[in-house]
Amino acid sequence: MKALRLHATGDLRLHEEPVPEPGAGEQLLRVKAVGICGSDLHWFSEAAIGDAQLVHPLVLGHEFAGVTESGANVAIDPAIPCGECEFCQHGHPNLCERMVFAGHADQDGALREWMAWPQKHLFPLPDSLTSADGAMLEPLGVTIHAMDLAKLRPGMTVGVFGCGPIGLLIVQLARLSGASTVFATDALPHRMEAAKAFGAHQACIAEAGSEVSQILAATGGRGVDVAFEAAGEQDAVDSAFAAVVPGGKVVLAGIPSDDQTSFSASVARRKGLTIKLVRRMKHTYPRAIELVSKGLVDVRSIVTHRFPLAEAREAFRLAERREGLKIIVEV
Repeated sequence: MKALRLHATGDLRLHEEPVPEPGAGEQLLRVKAVGICGSDLHWFSEAAIGDAQLVHPLVLGHEFAGVTESGANVAIDPAIPCGECEFCQHGHPNLCERMVFAGHADQDGALREWMAWPQKHLFPLPDSLTSADGAMLEPLGVTIHAMDLAKLRPGMTVGVFGCGPIGLLIVQLARLSGASTVFATDALPHRMEAAKAFGAHQACIAEAGSEVSQILAATGGRGVDVAFEAAGEQDAVDSAFAAVVPGGKVVLAGIPSDDQTSFSASVARRKGLTIKLVRRMKHTYPRAIELVSKGLVDVRSIVTHRFPLAEAREAFRLAERREGLKIIVEV
């Protein structure tokens, strides 16, 4: 089979490798679609993400769907928690201290033709969903978890700071949850157009903090009840803290390239803010499938580019330039 491995910063190579043998409780999968995530771009551009470093050639890819040997179309949860540690036992498997995660550290991901994965982490897709739709369920799951952390209530105002795929899904879920006004910001004009198409009431180009002034002006100086940061950029974090109302909540979903996020302590303290950080997701796939299959969330329109596995290097370069929205590699 063909497998794409990252050897060093920007160095992706196709290899011919044996088809893996499934272990106990595993299914052999024919991978069909893999999304390129922002965390994949960290690996590609930096050969690292946070404190995890590339130590051997790694197969990336954790947003994926495939077909089992019996012909079932499935989405795949990339996270395998141990189920036994304190955090798993307390209902927080996303914080598992022995987590195995596709395309991270020592665990190869999905940018290959075949892979073996535990049966209990496979989720059958209804006939109405394509493999690309199935791959989009992972970022939707992360978004659902972010919304759970926000405890958004009908009538609240929301700011979304960073409108890549996660931000655009937050826009949709905020509208679905009854937000009275959703403000969307990003530095890229095509993402602002997408945010408006997905239901943002006001889209503000992020430039030197002008988006904060626009949000404050539109809310009579009050600000937003919940600010979601989904850019992984310090400017977006600063804007989120500046635009949120006293007593409000900031949900940080972005991953910074330098592994540092900061905020003004005086602003956060005087406002009495609640700060939440998003760590992957919990058991959200069933909810994600329901939302998409019932047409309540549109993941398909977020996919703007598709590449075959043989052209995955070009796909990563396109994603690195922040062109389009979600890029899918079809294996």
